[in-house]
Amino acid sequence: MNITFVTVGKIKEKFFRDAVAEYQKRLSKYCKLDIVEVADEKTPDKASAVMEEQIKQKEASRILKNIKETSYCIALTIDGKKRDSVSFAEHIEQLGLSGNSSLVFVIGGSLGLHDSIVQRADEKLSFSDMTFPHQLMRVILIEQIYRCFRIMNGEPYHK
Repeated sequence: MNITFVTVGKIKEKFFRDAVAEYQKRLSKYCKLDIVEVADEKTPDKASAVMEEQIKQKEASRILKNIKETSYCIALTIDGKKRDSVSFAEHIEQLGLSGNSSLVFVIGGSLGLHDSIVQRADEKLSFSDMTFPHQLMRVILIEQIYRCFRIMNGEPYHK
């Protein structure tokens, strides 16, 4: 299975980069994982709603360039479907079995995702009703993907 994360912005904190690198190494025995970072737009203080929409649109155009038409796209949004780890693993496994061997997970920037990304997505996924920094969300997502493969392979994982 090929998995791609398309994310807005770079991870600045070393501890987040180290965590992502560790899970990327662990995942290498289960799948091919690519992480594509697209440039984020600086949001001025007290930006208007129009300006925020323009920023999200610019980021969206960069994101869309990195999603193949044949890829199954999952957008991380606060209003997406919530799953526990076992049902997430079952879902990922079912996607693979049904011929979706190229999955793309999209993590937006500080303003979230533009509607064009949500419309392109085949599904929306939420990890919580809370808002997380996009750098931390990348760590959470990669850990959950690793956990999925452990579950799918009948290997022990921490409950």
